[in-house]
Amino acid sequence: MTLDELRFDAQGLIPAVVQEADTGELLMVAWMDRAALEATLATGLTHFWSRSRAELWRKGETSGHAQHVQGVWADCDADTLLVQVHQEGVACHTGRRTCFFSRVDAEPPAAGAREGVEPAGPPAGMLERLERVVEARKAAAPPGSYVAALLGQGEAAVCRKIGEEATEVITAALGGEGDRRVVEEVADLWFHTILLLGQRGIRFREVLGELARRHAGRDARRG
Repeated sequence: MTLDELRFDAQGLIPAVVQEADTGELLMVAWMDRAALEATLATGLTHFWSRSRAELWRKGETSGHAQHVQGVWADCDADTLLVQVHQEGVACHTGRRTCFFSRVDAEPPAAGAREGVEPAGPPAGMLERLERVVEARKAAAPPGSYVAALLGQGEAAVCRKIGEEATEVITAALGGEGDRRVVEEVADLWFHTILLLGQRGIRFREVLGELARRHAGRDARRG
C-alpha cells in the first residue's frame, strides 16, 4: 500500500497505534500527517503531528526515548496505522513504559484498596518489565531483593536455580498435579531464565528473534 492510498481525515491526519514489535505491548496512540509518516519511513524513527502545538515532532527528541521503527501497517480501511517499534526507555510522558496503565472498571475500587500503588498493567509486556527489573537490580541492590541476591551469587547459582525450576516443572506435569501448578512452575522457570539473560546482558528479544528465525526457516522448507 502506498501513502496515496491511505485515508487521512479532514484535517489531514491519521491515527497511529504504536506497539512494541517483539512483545506486542501497546505503547501509545498519536497522530501523523503525511509529512510525519514520510519522516518516519525515511528515518526509521517515529515522527508525529502535535495537534496542541500544531507542529511536527520526533518521539524522543527531548527525552531520549526514541522509537526505532520495524514496520508500519495500515488497517483494512486504510484509515489507521499500526507502527511496530523497538522502544528506548519509556513511551509515556508520565514515566511509565506504556500510556495504557489505567484500567477502566464499571465500579469504583473496593474499599480498602491500596492507594499510590502502581498497577501491574497488561500482561503482554511482562517479560520486558521483568527484564527492566533485572537491569535495575544489577545497577543497585536494595536490601531484601531476591533478584539482587541471586545475581550477586554469580552465574553458576542462577543456572542451578534454573535446573531446580525445570525439575519442578517436570514433577508438576508428570506427578498428577493440576494445570495451575504447572503454570506456576513454568512461571518460575521463565523468571529465572530472564535472570540468566539479564546477568549476561542478553536481551530477551534475541531469544524471540531466534524463535522467529527458526519458524521462518521451517515455513520456507515447507514451501
